Amino acid sequence: MPIIRRAVAADLPGIIALLADDDLGRGREDVSADAFPHYATAFAAIEHDANQVPVVLLLGGAVAGYLQITFIPGLSRQGQWRGLIESVRIEKSLRGQGLGGQLMRFAIHQCRARGCGLVQLTTDKRRLDARRFYEQLGFLASHEGMKLEV
Repeated sequence: MPIIRRAVAADLPGIIALLADDDLGRGREDVSADAFPHYATAFAAIEHDANQVPVVLLLGGAVAGYLQITFIPGLSRQGQWRGLIESVRIEKSLRGQGLGGQLMRFAIHQCRARGCGLVQLTTDKRRLDARRFYEQLGFLASHEGMKLEV
């Protein structure tokens, strides 16, 4: 039975491994010991920000899933808060077993509990399976996302 909870610093090696374990992640993540301090600094900032919630899914005590929720206040939609879900990962060998759905439903529940009226996410256009997964959960591709690396 999976356990879903707020991530702690001890989960970081497992989280980094998940982020790096796909074609896109391999090109942008670094699992070496030299890179760990950068991840640790980022995790500390996330941990101390009340509007950030890093979430892990554990199986047998090991990190098997991860996502990050960001709560965003806004003026549009009459001051409505939004929940932004990012970096969704499930260990490759465990995909297709419903764990991703459990993790996402947990995140959506957290957004509702914080008073969000909208939950949003982006997914890389090359992740066709991810797009189908999000659509099955009720997400609509209603906007075109854009990014600028600086």
